[in-house]
Amino acid sequence: MKSVFQVLGKYRVAAFTAIFLMLIELAVELVQPMLISRIIDDGIGPRNAQVVILWGAVLVGGTLLAFGAGILSSFYAAHVSQSLGYDIREKLYGKVQSFSYAVFNRFAPSSLITRLTNDVTQVQDTVFMGLRFMLRVPLVVIGSVIMALIVHVELGSLLVLTVPILVLFILWMVKKAAEMFARVQNRLDAVNGVMQENLTGMRLIRVFVRGERETERFAQRSGELMQSLTSAQRLTEMTQPFIVLIMNAGIIAVLWFGHLDIQAGSATTGEVVAVVNYSLRTAGALSALSMLVAAFSRARASAGRIEETLLTESGEDGRESDSASVGGQAGIEDASVAFDRVSFRYPDTEALALEEISFRAEAGDSVAILGATGAGKSSLAQLILRLYEEESGTIRIGGRDAREWDVRELRDAIGYVPQEVVLFTGTIRDNIAWGAPEANEEAIVEAAKQAQIHETIVGLPQGYDTMLGQRGVNLSGGQKQRLSIARALVRKPAILLLDDSTSALDVRTEAALLEALAGMACTTFLITQKISSAVNADLILLLDDGRLIAHGSHRELLAKDVLYRRIYESQYGEEESHAEGAK
Repeated sequence: MKSVFQVLGKYRVAAFTAIFLMLIELAVELVQPMLISRIIDDGIGPRNAQVVILWGAVLVGGTLLAFGAGILSSFYAAHVSQSLGYDIREKLYGKVQSFSYAVFNRFAPSSLITRLTNDVTQVQDTVFMGLRFMLRVPLVVIGSVIMALIVHVELGSLLVLTVPILVLFILWMVKKAAEMFARVQNRLDAVNGVMQENLTGMRLIRVFVRGERETERFAQRSGELMQSLTSAQRLTEMTQPFIVLIMNAGIIAVLWFGHLDIQAGSATTGEVVAVVNYSLRTAGALSALSMLVAAFSRARASAGRIEETLLTESGEDGRESDSASVGGQAGIEDASVAFDRVSFRYPDTEALALEEISFRAEAGDSVAILGATGAGKSSLAQLILRLYEEESGTIRIGGRDAREWDVRELRDAIGYVPQEVVLFTGTIRDNIAWGAPEANEEAIVEAAKQAQIHETIVGLPQGYDTMLGQRGVNLSGGQKQRLSIARALVRKPAILLLDDSTSALDVRTEAALLEALAGMACTTFLITQKISSAVNADLILLLDDGRLIAHGSHRELLAKDVLYRRIYESQYGEEESHAEGAK
């Protein structure tokens, strides 16, 4: 919880103000039973109206003072807790943004969402209760015991006997409940995970008629959450009845012995009333503590999860510089890419995803990467982007070791189109300009034309101002791919990575797109399954099970590589293969 308290340090003045005002409120409340005792013994007993009026006025004035102090204390406590919640969310989100891709994949998206929302809210609410009540409760208990001893030592000692038993019980309860609420938060992660999967995959669920199965899966996770939460709450709910039982026994003892002391003349009625009042305040404070125990236990578990995220090493991406250039080819003059005996494996896996890969692409070359599913095509692209680091070997970009480049400067010079198209809420113009926020209208239109999506956009009622549905649901697969390509092209990248980004395009549109890309100055890497997309590439890389088994031009590979010829024949036919090889 150290990181959380470091953030809280910014608001220590407001926090101490809230605590100071709470102490004023508390002091008045602790004095009230003594004043009531004075009114009973010196005013009501002897029928002295002046004493009743005098101390009654003091009692009313103190009550108004406590009321005002309580309101101001709540105001400052709310300011601290809300500001703390804002700062933690911002710090947590910034930390997640700084994670390297490998580190980011350690956390499930549903878990990060829970940490950014529910966990922060738990801590935020507990800070408010801590400033208003959590510190107040022990002070009420301690103050009531001390004041009871001041009023009457023998009767007050009865509180001294009962309170330690309850305090030890509550400390045990806090420790036990924290462990149980940590499991509750993990169960909540699982529920959020199922919801996220179902909401994003709703179309697929409907098509495959799996709604009932997914409902059962959600019910299972929700049931596990319910069981964990019920167990934790059952434990914390045991606190209040136990506290009430012990404190009521103490109050009965005060009344019993107080009655005997009044008869013996060693105590007055006012003193007994005051001690009973302090006993009731102690009972009330400890009863409220049962609710605070649950809140504190959940906050402790949530703070631990927040701490875990904040203390996680960012990885290589953490070395980004804010001074890096933005967009275009400003940072990379020579966009050549060379792999020298590069091997790579994903974190926590034994098998190599890429093994001893070596090739060189000159600046401005078009490179097609072919291979079966799982051959390592996307892994190669992710190494160029430095989403992951190679295990051995060297990757050179622009003649420099890729690890020497500032990550932001390198990525600002790369246009990337992933396999899974991701579009954002907003207009078509916003989605294209997302690749280069400084791009003007002319640059946006030019990128759309190069991506072969301009005619489609102008045919829409609102044109470039057309609002996209969630994840671009109102566009076809091919339209989403081309829009994603336009977003990469508007950056005017030095290196362009297209990860199977033309799979949904028809032959005619794909040919026009490839022709447009051929006229660009950038070094282009096209990951594809289609020979038709690769035939005009300057360099074709043929991957199989993480190894580069052949590389060269289309004609070179067709003449010398059996696997490439087999792929070509499967797509064009054997006769066409022989005819092409004879040229």
